[in-house]
Amino acid sequence: MDLTYYLSTYGYLALFIGTFLEGETILIIAGFAAFNGHLSLPLCILAAFFGSFAGDQTAFYVGRYNKRFLETRLKKWECRIERVHRLLEKHQVLVLVSFRFFYGFRNITPFAVGTSNISPLRFFLLNGIGAGVWAVSFGLGGYYLGDVLERFLQEAKWWVAGGLFGVIMLIWLIKTLRNRVRPPAC
Repeated sequence: MDLTYYLSTYGYLALFIGTFLEGETILIIAGFAAFNGHLSLPLCILAAFFGSFAGDQTAFYVGRYNKRFLETRLKKWECRIERVHRLLEKHQVLVLVSFRFFYGFRNITPFAVGTSNISPLRFFLLNGIGAGVWAVSFGLGGYYLGDVLERFLQEAKWWVAGGLFGVIMLIWLIKTLRNRVRPPAC
Protein backbone atom coordinates (compact mmCIF):
# COMPACT_ATOMS: atom_id res chain seq x y z
CA MET A 1 0.00 0.00 0.00
CA ASP A 2 1.29 3.42 -0.87
CA LEU A 3 0.56 7.01 0.10
CA THR A 4 -2.02 7.37 -2.69
CA TYR A 5 -4.07 4.54 -1.18
CA TYR A 6 -4.04 6.09 2.30
CA LEU A 7 -4.77 9.52 0.91
CA SER A 8 -7.76 8.37 -1.12
CA THR A 9 -9.02 6.08 1.67
CA TYR A 10 -8.54 8.26 4.75
CA GLY A 11 -8.03 11.70 3.21
CA TYR A 12 -11.56 12.96 3.80
CA LEU A 13 -11.62 11.72 7.39
CA ALA A 14 -8.22 13.33 8.05
CA LEU A 15 -9.50 16.52 6.45
CA PHE A 16 -12.63 16.50 8.63
CA ILE A 17 -10.58 15.98 11.81
CA GLY A 18 -7.97 18.53 10.78
CA THR A 19 -10.54 21.21 10.02
CA PHE A 20 -12.44 20.39 13.21
CA LEU A 21 -9.28 21.33 15.12
CA GLU A 22 -7.62 24.00 12.96
CA GLY A 23 -7.85 23.81 9.24
CA GLU A 24 -6.10 26.05 6.76
CA THR A 25 -3.00 23.99 6.11
CA ILE A 26 -4.71 20.63 5.78
CA LEU A 27 -7.38 22.08 3.48
CA ILE A 28 -4.75 23.62 1.21
CA ILE A 29 -2.93 20.27 1.11
CA ALA A 30 -6.22 18.50 0.32
CA GLY A 31 -6.87 20.99 -2.49
CA PHE A 32 -3.40 20.23 -3.83
CA ALA A 33 -4.17 16.48 -3.62
CA ALA A 34 -7.42 17.11 -5.51
CA PHE A 35 -5.46 18.91 -8.21
CA ASN A 36 -3.27 15.81 -8.55
CA GLY A 37 -6.32 13.57 -8.82
CA HIS A 38 -5.99 11.82 -5.45
CA LEU A 39 -9.11 13.39 -3.94
CA SER A 40 -12.30 14.99 -5.21
CA LEU A 41 -12.32 18.77 -4.80
CA PRO A 42 -16.08 18.98 -4.07
CA LEU A 43 -15.75 16.27 -1.40
CA CYS A 44 -12.73 18.06 0.10
CA ILE A 45 -14.74 21.26 0.35
CA LEU A 46 -17.68 19.38 1.88
CA ALA A 47 -15.50 17.58 4.46
CA ALA A 48 -13.78 20.85 5.35
CA PHE A 49 -17.11 22.63 5.71
CA PHE A 50 -18.50 20.02 8.08
CA GLY A 51 -15.25 19.75 10.06
CA SER A 52 -14.89 23.49 10.53
CA PHE A 53 -18.58 23.99 11.26
CA ALA A 54 -18.69 21.17 13.82
CA GLY A 55 -15.47 22.28 15.53
CA ASP A 56 -16.66 25.85 15.93
CA GLN A 57 -20.12 24.78 17.11
CA THR A 58 -18.43 22.60 19.75
CA ALA A 59 -16.19 25.49 20.86
CA PHE A 60 -19.23 27.79 21.05
CA TYR A 61 -21.00 25.41 23.42
CA VAL A 62 -17.86 24.90 25.51
CA GLY A 63 -17.73 28.68 25.89
CA ARG A 64 -21.46 28.86 26.62
CA TYR A 65 -21.58 26.18 29.31
CA ASN A 66 -18.04 26.23 30.72
CA LYS A 67 -17.34 29.93 31.24
CA ARG A 68 -15.66 29.21 34.54
CA PHE A 69 -13.22 26.82 32.81
CA LEU A 70 -12.28 29.51 30.31
CA GLU A 71 -11.88 32.13 33.03
CA THR A 72 -9.74 30.06 35.39
CA ARG A 73 -7.73 27.74 33.17
CA LEU A 74 -7.13 29.84 30.09
CA LYS A 75 -5.90 33.14 31.51
CA LYS A 76 -3.67 33.58 28.46
CA TRP A 77 -6.83 33.95 26.34
CA GLU A 78 -8.31 36.69 28.51
CA CYS A 79 -7.05 39.61 26.40
CA ARG A 80 -8.09 37.97 23.15
CA ILE A 81 -11.55 37.14 24.48
CA GLU A 82 -11.98 40.79 25.50
CA ARG A 83 -10.87 41.90 22.04
CA VAL A 84 -13.36 39.54 20.38
CA HIS A 85 -16.15 40.88 22.60
CA ARG A 86 -15.28 44.47 21.59
CA LEU A 87 -15.31 43.50 17.92
CA LEU A 88 -18.65 41.73 18.33
CA GLU A 89 -20.19 44.90 19.76
CA LYS A 90 -19.30 46.85 16.62
CA HIS A 91 -19.30 44.31 13.78
CA GLN A 92 -21.15 41.20 14.94
CA VAL A 93 -22.20 39.73 11.60
CA LEU A 94 -18.86 40.47 9.92
CA VAL A 95 -16.89 38.91 12.79
CA LEU A 96 -19.06 35.78 12.92
CA VAL A 97 -18.81 35.17 9.18
CA SER A 98 -15.13 36.00 8.74
CA PHE A 99 -13.24 35.01 11.90
CA ARG A 100 -11.80 31.88 10.22
CA PHE A 101 -9.77 34.08 7.91
CA PHE A 102 -7.85 35.84 10.69
CA TYR A 103 -4.91 34.03 12.23
CA GLY A 104 -4.97 34.35 15.98
CA PHE A 105 -8.75 34.76 16.15
CA ARG A 106 -9.78 31.59 14.40
CA ASN A 107 -9.48 29.35 17.44
CA ILE A 108 -10.52 31.75 20.19
CA THR A 109 -13.56 33.40 18.59
CA PRO A 110 -16.12 30.58 18.92
CA PHE A 111 -15.22 30.16 22.60
CA ALA A 112 -15.53 33.93 23.14
CA VAL A 113 -18.84 34.07 21.26
CA GLY A 114 -20.12 31.30 23.52
CA THR A 115 -19.45 33.53 26.53
CA SER A 116 -21.41 36.40 24.96
CA ASN A 117 -25.16 36.93 24.71
CA ILE A 118 -25.34 35.92 21.04
CA SER A 119 -28.09 33.35 20.51
CA PRO A 120 -27.13 29.81 19.52
CA LEU A 121 -29.37 30.02 16.43
CA ARG A 122 -27.67 33.22 15.24
CA PHE A 123 -24.23 31.67 15.70
CA PHE A 124 -25.37 28.47 13.99
CA LEU A 125 -26.53 30.34 10.87
CA LEU A 126 -23.60 32.74 10.60
CA ASN A 127 -21.13 29.98 11.44
CA GLY A 128 -22.59 27.92 8.58
CA ILE A 129 -22.21 30.79 6.12
CA GLY A 130 -18.66 31.46 7.27
CA ALA A 131 -17.68 27.78 7.14
CA GLY A 132 -19.03 27.53 3.59
CA VAL A 133 -17.18 30.60 2.33
CA TRP A 134 -13.99 29.50 4.09
CA ALA A 135 -14.11 25.90 2.79
CA VAL A 136 -14.69 26.99 -0.80
CA SER A 137 -12.00 29.70 -0.62
CA PHE A 138 -9.24 27.58 0.85
CA GLY A 139 -10.21 24.44 -1.07
CA LEU A 140 -10.06 26.27 -4.40
CA GLY A 141 -6.95 28.10 -3.23
CA GLY A 142 -5.16 24.81 -2.58
CA TYR A 143 -6.35 23.40 -5.88
CA TYR A 144 -5.09 26.36 -7.91
CA LEU A 145 -1.93 26.58 -5.80
CA GLY A 146 -1.23 23.03 -6.95
CA ASP A 147 -1.35 24.19 -10.55
CA VAL A 148 0.96 27.13 -9.85
CA LEU A 149 3.42 24.98 -7.86
CA GLU A 150 3.51 22.32 -10.54
CA ARG A 151 4.36 24.88 -13.22
CA PHE A 152 6.89 26.59 -11.00
CA LEU A 153 8.66 23.37 -10.05
CA GLN A 154 8.82 22.23 -13.67
CA GLU A 155 10.58 25.42 -14.68
CA ALA A 156 12.64 26.23 -11.59
CA LYS A 157 15.54 24.42 -10.08
CA TRP A 158 14.94 22.58 -6.82
CA TRP A 159 17.42 24.83 -5.06
CA VAL A 160 15.20 27.84 -5.79
CA ALA A 161 12.20 26.10 -4.26
CA GLY A 162 14.30 25.00 -1.28
CA GLY A 163 15.62 28.52 -0.79
CA LEU A 164 12.11 29.94 -0.89
CA PHE A 165 10.96 27.36 1.64
CA GLY A 166 13.94 28.23 3.86
CA VAL A 167 13.11 31.96 3.76
CA ILE A 168 9.47 31.26 4.64
CA MET A 169 10.51 29.04 7.56
CA LEU A 170 12.96 31.69 8.80
CA ILE A 171 10.25 34.37 8.76
CA TRP A 172 7.87 32.03 10.60
CA LEU A 173 10.54 31.24 13.23
CA ILE A 174 11.32 34.93 13.82
CA LYS A 175 7.62 35.78 14.22
CA THR A 176 7.10 32.85 16.59
CA LEU A 177 10.04 33.82 18.77
CA ARG A 178 8.96 37.48 18.84
CA ASN A 179 5.47 36.53 19.98
CA ARG A 180 6.86 34.41 22.80
CA VAL A 181 9.09 37.21 24.07
CA ARG A 182 6.44 39.97 24.00
CA PRO A 183 4.19 40.22 27.01
CA PRO A 184 0.50 39.92 26.16
CA ALA A 185 -1.32 43.23 26.11
CA CYS A 186 -5.05 43.81 25.96
